[in-house]
Amino acid sequence: MEKTSLPERPDWRAHAKDVGFTFADMHGEPYWDETSAYSFSLDEIENGLEDPATALHAMCREAVAEIIGSESLLDSLAIPEAHRDLVAESWKRGDPEIYGRFDFAYDGQGPAKLLEYNADTPTSLYESAAFQWQWLEDQLKLGVLPEGADQFNGIHEALVARFGEVFEEGSDLHFTAVAGSPEDYGTVEAMGWAAREAGLGAHYCDLDKIALSDDGHFLDDEDRRIGVLFKLYPWEDLLRDEYANHIAGSGCLFLEPAWKSLLSNKGLLPVLWQMFEDHPNLLPAFFEADVASGSGPTSAAYARAEAQLQAGHVRKPILSREGASVSIFKSGEVIEQSKNTDYSQHPRIIQAYTPLPQFDGFRPVVGAWIIGEACVGIGMREDRSRITQDLSRFKPHYIVP
Repeated sequence: MEKTSLPERPDWRAHAKDVGFTFADMHGEPYWDETSAYSFSLDEIENGLEDPATALHAMCREAVAEIIGSESLLDSLAIPEAHRDLVAESWKRGDPEIYGRFDFAYDGQGPAKLLEYNADTPTSLYESAAFQWQWLEDQLKLGVLPEGADQFNGIHEALVARFGEVFEEGSDLHFTAVAGSPEDYGTVEAMGWAAREAGLGAHYCDLDKIALSDDGHFLDDEDRRIGVLFKLYPWEDLLRDEYANHIAGSGCLFLEPAWKSLLSNKGLLPVLWQMFEDHPNLLPAFFEADVASGSGPTSAAYARAEAQLQAGHVRKPILSREGASVSIFKSGEVIEQSKNTDYSQHPRIIQAYTPLPQFDGFRPVVGAWIIGEACVGIGMREDRSRITQDLSRFKPHYIVP
């Protein structure tokens, strides 16, 4: 794994504008950055990232069954009691999942370490699936990349196949996101594009325009009944909204399904460690409340990991996005913390700290995309901070021939 400076494509900004990639710059900073790229060997991709991510997803599915069968774990994950049956029934019915993204610390020298699983509403889909693939093709044509260079990127094709597996051709799907967010709309449009290519109907409606009919069905902004809804709106918020009371009787299939709320919660990380202690791709992780009490089923496991955690650990709310309310400790001292204190009211976990590699002052995180139940591609984001936040940059990658 290396980072290499490369010339930018001369017309990439015009191309981004043409294809609607309107968030290539965000917050006054570049978001898409092709002044350099990360390169990997095929072995690093296949054995270091692809296979471990697929295996971890299977472990996560085992964790869902474990959590659903435990009221204490549902309490620890702060799943609202009023909607636990909704979550459990979605799992028992086998409501289909479409996609998710693991975030890994990885340097090519040792095992990838799972930082968290964005299992419900992961963004950066368009730039991972489409824009970086176009970058690869263009740079090959320009001779910037060596002949035979490739990219670990079957994301779009896998999405098309997944939609085709789950739904009959001609089925109608609805897609929604919060109005006014170009990044969220880009993700939703990438999903809709794949659904249409799979022969499905794909209708978009802003989240705040979805209505409820007198007989309890969800309706779009043209008063059409919504039978299947892909929502770029997290379950942790939806389960606390008034509309949550209407989901069970609506006859609407949600994507991602309600059981994915258990995997998009950072409380998953202590559960995985409890079930698969010492797995090479996991970091020791525990619920802060359990550590404070010094009792419970994880006390012995904590004792075994205590020296590693005291050397360095990260404190995270179980519900948090873009690094909000995350703090990093080394030898008991805070060495970095997010200025964004959103989500600070939630229960926390502690996770052993593993430093991200550094390249030219930036620290990359590997986003490994799961479609269905398999890893099919990666996207790279880097940040100057130890905590990957909202000013991170997306970087293309390639596999050296």
